[in-house]
Amino acid sequence: MSTDATALPVVPVRSARRFRTVLLLWAALLAGADLTVKALAEAVLSNGTTTDLGPISIRLLYNRGVAFSLGADLAPWIVIAATGLIIAALTWYTLSSAPAMTRLSRAGAVLLLGGAAGNFIDRLDGDGVVDYLHSGWFPTFNLADVFVTAGVALLILGTLRSPQTRTGD
Repeated sequence: MSTDATALPVVPVRSARRFRTVLLLWAALLAGADLTVKALAEAVLSNGTTTDLGPISIRLLYNRGVAFSLGADLAPWIVIAATGLIIAALTWYTLSSAPAMTRLSRAGAVLLLGGAAGNFIDRLDGDGVVDYLHSGWFPTFNLADVFVTAGVALLILGTLRSPQTRTGD
C-alpha cells in the first residue's frame, strides 16, 4: 500500500459496481424526466403557443444540429452517429472512473450523462431535439441542456478538488 498522501484508495469491486449502477440509474431517471418535459412541451406548444414568463419565454423549436445549432445542415444520421460515439466515450470514461471520483464529480457525471442521453434519444426520430426555453439573448434550450451544462461544471469542480479530499467519499 502506498504511503503517498495523494494516492486514491482502492475501491472494492462490489462498491465500484454499485457506483456504476447507481450512476446509470440516476442518469436514466434524468433522461426520462427530460423526455417527459419535452413531450409535454410538444403537446402544449405545437399550435404555436408562446408563454412569456418574464426573463424566459416558453416556445417550441427543433434543433437539428448540436450545441447552438452547429451542424444543423448535416444529414441527421451524421449528427446521430457523432453524438452517439461521443456519449459512448463519455459513458465509458465515467463508468471506469466513477469509483475514484469525488461525490461532486459523480453528481456532475450523472447530470452530464442524463442530459446527453435525453437529447440523444430525442434526436433519434430525425426531427431534431425539442427546445422550448427561450431568453431572447441566448439560443433556445431545454432541460437536458441545463443538465449537461451543470454536469460539466460539477464534473470540473469535483475534479479540481485535491485528491486528499477523495478519501472517505
